[in-house]
Formats: sequence, C-alpha cells, structure tokens
Amino acid sequence: MNKYLRESLDFLLFSNLFIALCSMSQGLVTYQLLHQQPQKQVLGLLFCSTLLLYNFSILLIRPKEPEKSSFRRVRWIFSHYRFMLLLSALAVLALIPLALYLSFPTQIVLALLGIISLAYGLPIFRSHNRRFGLRNIPGIKLILIALVWSISAVLIPILELENKQSISIPMDQTLLLLAKRFLFVAAITIPFDIRDLFQDQLHAVKTLPVMLGEKKAYLVCQFLLLVYLVLLLFFTKEFDRNFWGLALTVLLAGWLIFRSNWKKNEYYYFLYLDGTLILQFLMLMLVNVL
Repeated sequence: MNKYLRESLDFLLFSNLFIALCSMSQGLVTYQLLHQQPQKQVLGLLFCSTLLLYNFSILLIRPKEPEKSSFRRVRWIFSHYRFMLLLSALAVLALIPLALYLSFPTQIVLALLGIISLAYGLPIFRSHNRRFGLRNIPGIKLILIALVWSISAVLIPILELENKQSISIPMDQTLLLLAKRFLFVAAITIPFDIRDLFQDQLHAVKTLPVMLGEKKAYLVCQFLLLVYLVLLLFFTKEFDRNFWGLALTVLLAGWLIFRSNWKKNEYYYFLYLDGTLILQFLMLMLVNVL
C-alpha cells in the first residue's frame, strides 16, 4: 500500500473519525427510511458522541507498552496521544450545545446511553475483590454495543422528529427499525470479537466467540443477517427501492463476514466491515437515484 494512502487511512480509521461518520450515516439511514429531512443537530450529536465514546474507551484501557502492541491501531493511537485528547476535548465542547438543543425525552435517553457506555468500560462493579465493567459480564458485550448503536441511530432521530416537528411514528414501525438495526450491528460486530478471541480470553472477557468458538460465532453472524432479511421480507409493505438497497447491503455484509478471519489485517475490519454502516446509507441513496 502507498505510504501516503496508508497514513491517511491510519488517521481516518484510528482517530475514530471514520466510526463517527458511520454513526452519522446510520442516523441518515433512519431519516431516509422514514422519508424525513435529516436534522443537522442530531447528526452532529451522533458524530461527536461516537467520537468521544470510542476515544474514551481506547484511552481508558491503555496497555503498559502500547508501542510494542501487535495491533497497528493501538500503536498509532498512543503515538498520537495528545492529538487524541485534543480531539476528545473538541467533541465534548461540541456536544454541550448539541445536547442542549435536544428535547427533554431525548436528553434522558442520551444520558442513559452515556451511563451504559461508561459502565461498559469503567471497572465500577466489584465481585470477590475484583473490579470489572459491564463488558466483563459473559455475553453482554455484543448486546450492549448493538443496543447502544440501534437506540442512538434509530430512537434518538425518531424522538426528535416527534418532539420538534410533531411527526408521529407508529410504535410498530419504531420497534421494527430498532430490531433490524440491532441485528445488523450485532452481525458485523461479532467478527471483531473473533479477531480479538485470544486477547479476550487472556483478559477474561467472555464474548460470544470465547463462549461458542470461532466457527459457531461465524454461523451466528449469518443467522442474525438471515433474521434481518426475514424481517425485511415479511414486514415490508411494498418492495420499493429502499427494500432493495437494504437487502443488497445485508448480502454484501454477509459476504464480507464470510471472507473475514482473524488473520485479516486491521483495515479489513475497520474499513470494510465498519464501512458497511456507511455503505447502507450510500446504497439507499444509489437505488433511489437510479
């Protein structure tokens, strides 16, 4: 890979700017499926909060010798430690006015998501003289990640549409959007846990791959995407262009998961698999202009 291209990718991916764009794209997916105009403040909130939480989570668990890490991402982050702190501080400053713009119900949801996200990484619980975070509870890591993402990208935009623009979204439509988003995010998250299988075993983090094994975990990924397609097929009133955009993205995500393994480099996961979150929005845009 070209040196300058690699450095640009490192900056975009490892600074967590890319995953923040993924979060914003998922918000845009919700607006597109609801046929509503995006609210810029909500999109800004999704971008900044995701950037802050991902930076916080990685800076919180700084290894003893990050420069010797086998992961390029870890080496890059801690060699740019001050920049990451500055980026996080800017995200906090931007979040303050964005959060104040939100309606009160959305602020409550945002606060609950923030508490869950902090409890996920911080060792605030104690058992048998050992401190741990929510991520150490067997099997809960995947559920928390998919839950926070689906609530952020689906429920927050819906709450703001209802409170700021007096638009009523039926409960069954909201639940269906939440369920599909949960399944999609969970499916593309599992390969990351498979990649980190040996590290999670070392740190006693009982993820799905740790409990089931690598092969069964891959089967779970495909099963989740299959359930997504079933929901898409049986609960779609008309097979419009949005239907085909979502279906094509799910099929591509399934192919990328099938092609993934723990030997793949970090760009495959942070660019291709995470990139399906952006691709979903781009695919919806593409099928609607053809």
